[in-house]
Amino acid sequence: MAKFNSQITTLFIVVALVCAFVPAFSVEEAEANLLWNTCLVKITPKCALDIIVVVFENGTMPDPCCNDLVKEGKVCHDTLIKYIADKPMLIAHETEYLKKSDDLWKHCVSISKSA
Repeated sequence: MAKFNSQITTLFIVVALVCAFVPAFSVEEAEANLLWNTCLVKITPKCALDIIVVVFENGTMPDPCCNDLVKEGKVCHDTLIKYIADKPMLIAHETEYLKKSDDLWKHCVSISKSA
């Protein structure tokens, strides 16, 4: 039960972070909902948070989360990171974030291939 509560708490944290960084999508609402429903359901809340920390801060990615990221897919990963990186408070470092995102993707693909 404690693990379930921890997962719910982590999910709320991820949703709050995404909402804070992505107050309004630059695409049609239906497309944003489709991305949310097809991309984020493939990844655990903890791994989603780890990805955000790796790309937008200086965190490290646990190997098990790499499998989730690869399962999510490159299009989903790139699109969601771009949404966040395009926000006014982050846009000045967008190039850096997109490079970190690509580096993370390459790292995770190599991890998932070796597993």
